[in-house]
Amino acid sequence: MSTPYTPTLLLILDGWGVAPDGPGNAVAKAHTPNLNRLMKHWPRTTLECSGRAVGLPDGFMGNSEVGHMNIGAGRIVYQDMTRIDMAMEDGSLKENPALLELMRRTGEQGGRLHFLGLLSDGGVHSHQKHLYALLEMAREQGLQDVFVHAFLDGRDTPPTSGMGYVKAFRDVRRRMDFGRIATLMGRYYAMDRDTRYDRTKIAWDALVHGQGEKVDGAVRGVRDAYVIGETDEFVKPRLVSDVDGVIRDGDGVFLFNFRADRMRQLARALFSDAFDAFDRGRRPRLAGLASMTQYDASFPFPVAFPPQRLDGCLGQAVSQLGLRQLRIAETEKYAHVTYFLNCGREEPYPGEERRMVPSPRDVATYDLKPEMSAEQVTSELLKELADYDLTVCNLANLDMVGHTGRIDATVLAAETVDACVGRLVDAVLKQHGRILLTADHGNAEEMLDAEGEPQTAHSKNAVPFVLIEDGMEGRVLKPGKLGDIAPTLLHLWGAAPPAGMAGEILVEETN
Repeated sequence: MSTPYTPTLLLILDGWGVAPDGPGNAVAKAHTPNLNRLMKHWPRTTLECSGRAVGLPDGFMGNSEVGHMNIGAGRIVYQDMTRIDMAMEDGSLKENPALLELMRRTGEQGGRLHFLGLLSDGGVHSHQKHLYALLEMAREQGLQDVFVHAFLDGRDTPPTSGMGYVKAFRDVRRRMDFGRIATLMGRYYAMDRDTRYDRTKIAWDALVHGQGEKVDGAVRGVRDAYVIGETDEFVKPRLVSDVDGVIRDGDGVFLFNFRADRMRQLARALFSDAFDAFDRGRRPRLAGLASMTQYDASFPFPVAFPPQRLDGCLGQAVSQLGLRQLRIAETEKYAHVTYFLNCGREEPYPGEERRMVPSPRDVATYDLKPEMSAEQVTSELLKELADYDLTVCNLANLDMVGHTGRIDATVLAAETVDACVGRLVDAVLKQHGRILLTADHGNAEEMLDAEGEPQTAHSKNAVPFVLIEDGMEGRVLKPGKLGDIAPTLLHLWGAAPPAGMAGEILVEETN
């Protein structure tokens, strides 16, 4: 092994996954002599980058934000949806302090409990299975009157899929004999995030003042909306006529969306004494208000799943060793090698420098300029390479061009990346340094679906991990996950990973 603190380049080829050769594999179709040589000559393995391996639900594809956060954290970073799923699975949801306190206070005041959120299985803002678990918990806690105010999706789900979700809720309710849908409305009104408070006011007036069309049941309400051309996202508020479910004094409210941005406006209307975006009329004096996750650090109400503290990430560990580090990428991926790699920290650590190379702005889509700014990033990095102990660089082309669905352009993107990789590897090896070559998720290697149609989304494929350093030939690497990169990097320096860095060492020990 080299001496500690061998200058190291962590080179992330965004969107570079592992897949068999085929008509949709733009990387395999490209002329990539450098990548081919490196993959053949140096120790390599594959890393899982989707589903539970990166803290997402089973079967969910990875993405750049999640990928870089797992790389930087050196452990699995469980995303909010997965944390809630796991709490349901192990039973700890029913012991959640914020939920128990809300239900206790509501019950003591003789109030009714209201669940507000997106009724959908889209998994972007919410998931209906979380609502069902909350209803079961409320029943077990002895609450009598529990109402659901269902926001319809149609944006992260098909535009008229709401009927299916409402019918599914009806079936669950019949089985449980508990809970009623009181209001229905599209997310356009209830979940605005662009300070269009005229929309939020329409939602408020339905929830609090009972203003909206009265309908004979939730299924009928959705059907009526479809008849007049309203798709899920844009369904105007409808109130179920035989349910007195407006929010009133002494009631408790739980906001069950786990994504924050589209719940902030409605939440402010519910709690803020200083709210002046619209005339609320009489605001109910609630027994309690809580939310699934933290929507804003300034919001004063309890949160069922507070933000995670991710101490001991890679950037912090490198800084505490007294070493210098550089983060460099073009605009499209700059946040990923800085904010996300630092696990949500905005400020650089001591000894951390950052360089952002502008992404092209003279094209509407990157298939028109598949080289993007990779060559400029490479040239800028080569100027400063010798000044840092750790350099983290992201080359964005395979992901950003892959998203266009243009295989021919993505082939050119792969060839650009290959040339840049060749220059960087040669320079680092000449300085007796080390390269860890990897990716955050796949994309460019799987650009056609099973029917041969263009696939512009990320893949679920594993990504390569290649250890490039003189003297490392013949070493064996174990398969792993993105969260194993940081502890492996520190181990190669002879430095112990921080206590919270639970990832594994990818390099097999030699006898």
